[in-house]
Amino acid sequence: MKQEGCRKDVECAFGVLQSRFAIVAGPVHFWHKHILHDIMTTCIIMHNMIIASEYEVDASIEDHMEAPTPEVEMVLDENTQFQQFLTRHREIRDKDAHIAL
Repeated sequence: MKQEGCRKDVECAFGVLQSRFAIVAGPVHFWHKHILHDIMTTCIIMHNMIIASEYEVDASIEDHMEAPTPEVEMVLDENTQFQQFLTRHREIRDKDAHIAL
């Protein structure tokens, strides 16, 4: 009976990891054993860190840094910028340049 209980606990823990981390749910046929060990260890550590941070009631919101506001360049002449885009696109798709490379 003890073995059955342990098996159920392991299956439950593995199910939690599969639902949280897609790499655990994917096929593993071609992974080396040491790589699988590293992946599973990393997922378990990250899971424990997530659980610990969820239970930190005293954590203040001010501790978290927000991403800086991105600087956006205003376009004065959309037609010119679009023409530049088309020119760059043609240069990329140029077959003669491809063959020359």
